[in-house]
Amino acid sequence: MKKLRIIALLGIIIYVSGVFFYAQACTNFLVTKGASKDGSCFITYAADSHTLYGELYYRPAKDYPAGSMLDIYEWDTGKPLGKIKQVLHTFSVVGNMNEHQVAIGETTYTGREEMQDTTGIIDYGSMMYIALQRSKTAREAIKVMVELVAEYGYYSTGESISISDPNEVWIFEIIGKGLPVYDKKGKIDSKLYSKGAVWVARRIPDGYISGHANHARITTFPLENGKTSISSKNLSKIFNPEVETVYAYDVITVARQKKLFNGKDADFDFSATFAPLDFGGARFSEARVWAGFNKVCKDMANYVDYAKGENLTHRMPLWVKPDQKLSLQDVIGMMRDHYEGTPLDMTKDLGAGPYQSGYRWRPMTWKVDGVGYIHERAISTQQTGFSFVAQSRSWLPNPIGGILWFGVDDSYTSVYMPMYCGITKIPVNFEVGNGSMLKYSPTSGFWIFNQVSNYCYTRYNDMYKDIHKVQLELENGFVTKIASLDKKAEEMYKTDNAKALAMITDFSNQQGSLTFGKWKELYEYLLVKYIDGNIKKEKDGKFKYNGYTQPAFPDQPALPEWYYKKIVEQTGDKLKYKGTAGH
Repeated sequence: MKKLRIIALLGIIIYVSGVFFYAQACTNFLVTKGASKDGSCFITYAADSHTLYGELYYRPAKDYPAGSMLDIYEWDTGKPLGKIKQVLHTFSVVGNMNEHQVAIGETTYTGREEMQDTTGIIDYGSMMYIALQRSKTAREAIKVMVELVAEYGYYSTGESISISDPNEVWIFEIIGKGLPVYDKKGKIDSKLYSKGAVWVARRIPDGYISGHANHARITTFPLENGKTSISSKNLSKIFNPEVETVYAYDVITVARQKKLFNGKDADFDFSATFAPLDFGGARFSEARVWAGFNKVCKDMANYVDYAKGENLTHRMPLWVKPDQKLSLQDVIGMMRDHYEGTPLDMTKDLGAGPYQSGYRWRPMTWKVDGVGYIHERAISTQQTGFSFVAQSRSWLPNPIGGILWFGVDDSYTSVYMPMYCGITKIPVNFEVGNGSMLKYSPTSGFWIFNQVSNYCYTRYNDMYKDIHKVQLELENGFVTKIASLDKKAEEMYKTDNAKALAMITDFSNQQGSLTFGKWKELYEYLLVKYIDGNIKKEKDGKFKYNGYTQPAFPDQPALPEWYYKKIVEQTGDKLKYKGTAGH
């Protein structure tokens, strides 16, 4: 998704405004139920763009008359692409999760740009959200997506897509077939072109985790055996639980036609063929996957050379087994990272400044004396519009079992709030239309979170300690509250669905309001405590904040010695103290 505005079309709400360019932008992790402590399935998503306004979208379920048509607009630009047949009923969707606990996230890998077919109608954003409105399981979502592009054509460039439901997690990678090829009579040459896309979908083995971050990750895959691996010619078999790999029947044929592959079928590598890996793909994209894996799997120490872009043949596996089963907090932790504790640690080099910041302003590549250099691209980054952790739980009714843990702005300084997938109303501080990237709103969650994070960037290592306390207090409190609410809502759902949905709606909206209020208070606290480069004392120093206690003279901590040395190296004797009196 790159473009989101609300317009009504035949009663369906489609979001298509505000252009968001996500080049080298998003990060996803996928966690199977056997890899989680409580048996949940998780997918995560950070929607990173310097022009994306963080909001929580909502599409209610709706019935349509037979014969209705759905207008499709390109999500990047709002350009109309065409019309497709509408289904009789669509499911409600909160953010990127529907009422049946199906969740979808994406990262754009672009790949070979000549594979884009601009004559197609279905772009990747429409493909994802239409699938959420029409699918009860991850497998059904895959079927919906591939049937859409087969019938109407695929408009976008390469995409990696995460799909989860209460029982399974899949990674799905897709790219177009290129523009139509015409014969001498001006007709499409059916031997060289067919509408649709080439793609591969793989189920993540239970007990394992996967991830993707703007580079295609599926390499070789098992070819059709009619049981665990099938092609799109046998798509009806996708609902067989033994099927673990599904792919476009012509994926290798198209690669040969385009002269992108000439080896044996068994050696066909989707990523190498359609998105060849280079230094940037490893260092800016794959390194983020490595960083998330590295937090939960000690074996990733063996792939440092790959993450650094120094050994592109030493490729990470598509999935890894974590050292221990992951909690919700562990999965959230994977989304908060600046490569701390690794050779790529962004808080340790000179670019971090005296306050150990894990952030770098753009551009990411730059030159000194004609030599090119880079800034690292971390999972946590200042330009995130919103991010989420989607949790699907098989032991609860669908509207209660699915929770979209939603946050706006930078994942490191954000709070993941619980939004049950069955809610019927969005918290006012995070709803669509409350402010924009060009319009400040004092009641907008996006703007208050940006106030905190942007102030924090000025004295990161000190301020983040205060932010982290409130962050943990809120998120841990949500987990405790949900344990109790789940039981109440489940019992009520047995006898009165409407009251149960009202209960979880009220709860989710209350947590959104609570978070906004706490973060507004936090910003005021940080402003008072750290104003003018000082740090007001607390407790014995009498700084009390809301009690208006007169503070003692504030601390004025010195900069790190290494930073002073750098100043001296640059200025020589210019700033040397030559007086005799105290100063």
